[in-house]
Amino acid sequence: MPAPSSPAVVCIPARNEAERLPRLLRALAAQEGFSAAAPLKVVIVSNNCTDGTVEAVRALESSGALDTLALRLIEATFAPSEAHVGTARRRALDAGAEWLESEGAPDGVLLTTDADARLVPGWVAANLRALENAEIVGGRLVIDDEDGAEPALAAFHARVERYWSGVRALEDALDPPPHDPAPRHGDHTGGSLALRASLYRAVGGLPALPRGEDNALVAAVQRAGGRLRHCPDVSVLVSARTAGRAEGGMATEMLRRARVVREGEAYRLPVAAHWQRIILRRAALRRAYREGAAPAALHALGLDADDLAAIDPAACPNDIAFVERAHARLDARDGPAPECGLDEALGALENLAAALGRDQAA
Repeated sequence: MPAPSSPAVVCIPARNEAERLPRLLRALAAQEGFSAAAPLKVVIVSNNCTDGTVEAVRALESSGALDTLALRLIEATFAPSEAHVGTARRRALDAGAEWLESEGAPDGVLLTTDADARLVPGWVAANLRALENAEIVGGRLVIDDEDGAEPALAAFHARVERYWSGVRALEDALDPPPHDPAPRHGDHTGGSLALRASLYRAVGGLPALPRGEDNALVAAVQRAGGRLRHCPDVSVLVSARTAGRAEGGMATEMLRRARVVREGEAYRLPVAAHWQRIILRRAALRRAYREGAAPAALHALGLDADDLAAIDPAACPNDIAFVERAHARLDARDGPAPECGLDEALGALENLAAALGRDQAA
């Protein structure tokens, strides 16, 4: 494999991952295009670990199994109020940016994933390719049922995925994003993100939030006009465990789904009409911006004088930035989306997408 076109650093927050982090490091050591002579840079932030995570990493490093990695392990002890994934991921990404800058590569690539993830050998290379036509890349999350999911739970996972695929199909029918063409997935979480260090610095870095820090970074990039790509070539296996390390993270969702299947707990999602309204509104905002962002047209879409002062359409570098800034203002006033059960929501989405397809074919 040829050497990567851009210098890159993989940035990992870890909290008590002595068992799973070594597996991730072996996968990073096997990434295509790297060697002992040209190693892949990796930063790990050990976040208040008490289970031997640091010792496990040092032992693996001493064994010679990580010779294709240039590894920096930061042992951090955060105050209880800050000992969460947002603080640790930001510390890792900041350290990665500093590493690239110190080597004269401020436009090098920062990648982040989770300590319990499993990666294919081409993960880094696929991210770098996708960044050639985007400013930030999200990887698809594939549930990693290592011990085999029970059939009912696996079927439920598949139905949830069909729902979100239906939302994307609706977007493709009403307002397809040219920079993120189908087929695409819909994930952009800390399990797999990539962007250039210079852009990371320009948007102020990752917000150190206890949850949702990954989506907040993506939103900041989009508000700055960055193209978000959900490349189908980029994916990561994420743990199906129900006892996780991050509050409100993937484990919380896995536990919720298990309760739905085993105990009959309700699982509700936004109705199809909600997504149709949001997509059409975003399309109208994009059209208004491209047509000159006349105040009267923007007022008709629900933006008042305070909104326009905060958004400053003239300062938006492109329609992506304008739509994201405007939508955030409008969305904050919308209130909770109406919801219904998964099967009802899924059926309505698929029927609506089919009807739109028939209309377009007519």
